[in-house]
Amino acid sequence: MAVPKQFVIACGGTGGHLFPGLAVAEVLHERGHDVLLLVSEKEIDTVALRDHPEFRREKLPSIGMPSLLSPAFPRFLKRGWESFSTCRQLYSRYQPAAVLGMGGFTSAAPLLAAWQKKIPCFVHESNAIAGRANKLSSRWTNKVLLGLQACEPFFPGRECIVTGTPVRRNLGTPLDKAAARTAFGLDPECPTLLVMGGSQGASGINQILFRAAPFLKESPLQIIHLTGERDDNLAAINYQREGIKAHISPFHHRMEEAYSAADLVVSRAGAASLSELSQFSLPSVLIPFPFAADLHQHRNAEAFRDAGAAEFVEENNADPESLALLIRNLMADERRRERMAAAAITVLPLGAAGLVADVLEKGCLLETGR
Repeated sequence: MAVPKQFVIACGGTGGHLFPGLAVAEVLHERGHDVLLLVSEKEIDTVALRDHPEFRREKLPSIGMPSLLSPAFPRFLKRGWESFSTCRQLYSRYQPAAVLGMGGFTSAAPLLAAWQKKIPCFVHESNAIAGRANKLSSRWTNKVLLGLQACEPFFPGRECIVTGTPVRRNLGTPLDKAAARTAFGLDPECPTLLVMGGSQGASGINQILFRAAPFLKESPLQIIHLTGERDDNLAAINYQREGIKAHISPFHHRMEEAYSAADLVVSRAGAASLSELSQFSLPSVLIPFPFAADLHQHRNAEAFRDAGAAEFVEENNADPESLALLIRNLMADERRRERMAAAAITVLPLGAAGLVADVLEKGCLLETGR
């Protein structure tokens, strides 16, 4: 076992940054290390951390970077400077062995402060296209950790390691399929479609599926639809009208049940969701969020499509009848789904949280001799 050390993980702002950061923190904690989490002032960070009292946390005032001509840009600089100053003071007291940034501008100031104090620091990029904050922060880091190999060209001259994107420990392992379906009040033997929109952009997928429902009702399937906050009642009305058996909920906190129950998933293409689909070896129809920065969800979806793990549908061009036909064909073709499932589990490395923790442990030893 490694000598206990203190690590800092900057991971706030969105679920795509926070949950992978928490996954790494869990592994480091299990290995006997102490972890300080640097998060944003957003409610998502506060809510998610309620179940993790074992970790210290500090809120930073950093905000996303607006355009240079935006009237919000001076505020962005002010908040960034405040975060940088806070991190310098924290590091003087906490003495971290290494600092990990999970992306977004919540991680930029912590990495700059670590670089200035000569603390080993690392950045993790989950997507196939690097975000602006990570491209900037990579100049100050020892190594860049990648969720997908396709992202390496965005970091020329930097040492990159493909670790995959860490997955939350509370997802657990796949459950018995029939038992998982029963937990949702569904038929344990009926083919099951899981529909989910991720932390943003759920409404677009919901509307497409509602319009596709009349073309799905003749297919022998049932649906688990995680609608997000606003569309659960509308979903119930649509599926009931078409006579489709469905479990509808805004969210489901035991996602291992939902993944275990599913034969096929319709999803956005955020990096965290794709990592979970890969871990659970699930075939999918990916409908990327069309307004994601730099169309990074499109590139993520392309990586899964090119590996044979998913079908890729553009939201702006999605035809409800064609989408329904695609879903029906996939649900009827077990061999095709098996091939896609086998491909899904190979797209990303398994055990990403442990691989990232390994890099942090080895990196701080190599760089500092501690």
